[in-house]
Amino acid sequence: QVQLVESGGGLVQAGGSLRLSCAASGSIFRFNAMGWYRQSPGKQRELVAAITSGGTTNHADSVKGRFTISRDNAKNTVYLQMNSLKPEDTAVYYCNAQGTAWGSPFSYWGQGTQVTVSS
Repeated sequence: QVQLVESGGGLVQAGGSLRLSCAASGSIFRFNAMGWYRQSPGKQRELVAAITSGGTTNHADSVKGRFTISRDNAKNTVYLQMNSLKPEDTAVYYCNAQGTAWGSPFSYWGQGTQVTVSS
């Protein structure tokens, strides 16, 4: 069983910064990709950024130039550095890990961390 524990959310003013962390139980090399998603009330969960086991990254257009996903393999942790935050970034942010085991795909989610950006 994989556990993903997010931390780093909170309340920040517009223009401020936060860094989210997602700590995985065990090696993150097991995962083909890890990502951050977010969901605000009344909206569908959306991909914010993802990083593959090889280090290739992908960021949503809405956060390009402001958010950066990274990973520390030694700490089994993935980060999301969020700069120049806007009120529309307010959401619950979830960590996700995907991979395959014995030919079957799997996907795990963390419990989520609230990010609130005040104007």
